Amino acid sequence: MSSDASTGSSQTHPAGIALASLAERVAGHFAASAELKRCAAAELSAPIAKAVELMAVALRAGGKIMACGNGGSAADAQHFAAELVNRFETERPPLAALALTTDGSTLTSVANDYRFEDVFAKQLRALGRAGDVLLAISTSGNSANVIAAMEAARERGMAVVALTGNLGGKMAARIGSNDVHICVPHARTVRIQEVHLLTLHCLCDGIDALLFGAQR
Repeated sequence: MSSDASTGSSQTHPAGIALASLAERVAGHFAASAELKRCAAAELSAPIAKAVELMAVALRAGGKIMACGNGGSAADAQHFAAELVNRFETERPPLAALALTTDGSTLTSVANDYRFEDVFAKQLRALGRAGDVLLAISTSGNSANVIAAMEAARERGMAVVALTGNLGGKMAARIGSNDVHICVPHARTVRIQEVHLLTLHCLCDGIDALLFGAQR
């Protein structure tokens, strides 16, 4: 066996990319993600803390957090709800949270009978109550069904935590005085999503700290 075969250092793929170059590409993603998180910390820490307080107050008063988004943001909504209903890092009572992305029958019936833009809004009008909080996730800030959900939440007397990227898109203009906008200062979707995940973990940790005591 040659040294190249044993180490894989010069192995190439059909596209002509060497493994060493691929490793450099991967390292570049790590570096870009770390740099964005470092730079965004100063800008996002205050709105994240405000969102934590808003959610903790709602939960303490018997309210719930309802989350929505599309694609990767739908997965983030489900991730966040699971961390609250089950647990994050410490043992504590379950917290009331619901992802509006998981009921296939409701989603498809609304999309089929009305519009896809209504799939979250109709659920909010049915299940949302004054004192609840909507976590509205969109990397672009332009998702029509998430914007419709924000409008429905406002009708129900709910506060909104908007989690966006770039400049916040159309959602930025719909932030009310009782809402919180957490906008990742970047234009690339993958980088925004990476900071969104960190933000969700910060929200979960902060909620646990306020409701059950700070732990490390």
